[in-house]
Amino acid sequence: MRATRSRWCTLAVAGLVLLTACGTGKDAVAQGGTFEFVSPGGRTSIFYDPPHTRGTSPELAGDDLADPGKQLRVSGYPGTVVVLNIWGSWCGPCRAEMPQLQQVYDETKASGVQFLGIDVRDEPRTAPQDFVRDRHVTYPSIYDPPGRSLLALKGYPRNVVPSTIVLDRRHRVAAVFLTSLLDTDLRPVVQRLAAEPADGGPGA
Repeated sequence: MRATRSRWCTLAVAGLVLLTACGTGKDAVAQGGTFEFVSPGGRTSIFYDPPHTRGTSPELAGDDLADPGKQLRVSGYPGTVVVLNIWGSWCGPCRAEMPQLQQVYDETKASGVQFLGIDVRDEPRTAPQDFVRDRHVTYPSIYDPPGRSLLALKGYPRNVVPSTIVLDRRHRVAAVFLTSLLDTDLRPVVQRLAAEPADGGPGA
C-alpha cells in the first residue's frame, strides 16, 4: 500500500510539471493583498520581491499531529518567519527532505523562524507520528489527511507533495517551492527573510 501511494505521489508531481510546462507562462502572483497562486509556467521555485508586492497568506490551521485536540495555526506565530512544509509519511521525497528541513530549523529558530508541517493523505495517525519520531523532527505538524487547510490558499496545487511555502515576518508569501529541498536551497531564503524588518519599514 505504501509503495503504491509513493508511486502515486511521483506521478502527481510529474503530472503537475507537465501541466505547468504547457501552461500560459504566467507567474504565481501576489496582488499586495491576499495571496493567490496561479500557474508558475513550469517553474518549481518562485520568489516574491520586493516585499511590498507579496500577498498575505490566509489563516492556515488544523489539529496538532502529536497532540490530538490541540489546534495549530499560523497566526499563533506573530512576527515570525514561518516555513510551511506539505508532506506525507508515504512520500519518498519527503523522507529524504525532512532531515534537511530539521537542520535548517535548528540553525535558524533562534533568529525568529518557525517551521510548521502539514501532513496530508496519511491514515492512520500513528504512521506520520512514527515518521517524525524516527527522524527526530522537533517542529510541529498539522494533521490534515484531506488537505482541507490548504483550500484557503487559492489556486495552490494541493496534489504536489512535498512542497514548501515560506512566509515573511508579516506572514506574506515570500517563496514557494514545488519540489523537495536540500538545506542549501532553503537556508539562504530563510536567513534573508529573518533579516528583514517586521515593522513594515522602508521597502517592506
